[in-house]
Amino acid sequence: MALSVEHATKKFGDFTAVDNLSLSVEEGQMHGFLGANGAGKTTTFRMILGLLDPTHGKVSWNGKPITYESSPFIGYLPEERGLYPKMKVEDQLIYLAQLRKMSKEDAKKETAAWLERFEVPHYAGKKVEELSKGNQQKIQLIASLVHKPSLIILDEPFSGLDPVNVGMLKSAILDVQKQGATIVFSSHRMDHVEELCDDMSILDHGKVVVSGSIREVKRNFGKQNVRLKMDKELTALSQLPGVEKYTGTIDGAVLQITDESTAELILAEAMKLGQLRHFSIEEPSLEEIFIAKVGKAYA
Repeated sequence: MALSVEHATKKFGDFTAVDNLSLSVEEGQMHGFLGANGAGKTTTFRMILGLLDPTHGKVSWNGKPITYESSPFIGYLPEERGLYPKMKVEDQLIYLAQLRKMSKEDAKKETAAWLERFEVPHYAGKKVEELSKGNQQKIQLIASLVHKPSLIILDEPFSGLDPVNVGMLKSAILDVQKQGATIVFSSHRMDHVEELCDDMSILDHGKVVVSGSIREVKRNFGKQNVRLKMDKELTALSQLPGVEKYTGTIDGAVLQITDESTAELILAEAMKLGQLRHFSIEEPSLEEIFIAKVGKAYA
């Protein structure tokens, strides 16, 4: 077991930010953290990093408490940027890597390689404040990876990035994972969690309300979607037994069901209405599960 959070609670006065949270992430896995603003994600990250002590419970990395001595093995990208705006990009990345016990020579080599990979080597001599928000986010991610950490905490790593740069950063994060790093990250984009993560947790008011592998979470939700495409009015299908939710689309409808036998009934009734261009049974999305468990969209 690489990362273990056992019954961690964090109180600020009378307010409980994290409530009896348990979490385990195996070495080399990527774990997705979902929760609305204020759910306790960042507080949990800060306890994992050793920046906050749990009021109750404990956090360990490879069976040992996380302390200042653990810092060379940890990389952290905060949701709020933590770079020095007046400092030049290359100087800053080398300085931050040296704080993590990397030699200056190695830090310079790794910094150059990462700047090249993210297609921003020409920004090495620029001040951070001179960069766009998207390029600042690239530098922030490099700062969390440059010293080759084995535990990486990423709080909204794709914030402010266009699709091309999101793809670039996702590729880099996956490569770091393949090299053996253990990664925990939060994202407002549930499709990113679905695409990248082995396991996931959903937090609500400091409590874990869903946890497990992506496949397990979807299977345990107990609901599926039937998608139909045809040039007919399909609202009558919403009245069939076993249909929990009906959503009309531009070219058909999506019906949420709890039993696959209902899908057979939907297919039979739809075919009576006319020519069916498409019929499929789909697993629920993480967004559907999130809304069902938390009661609101992820904002």
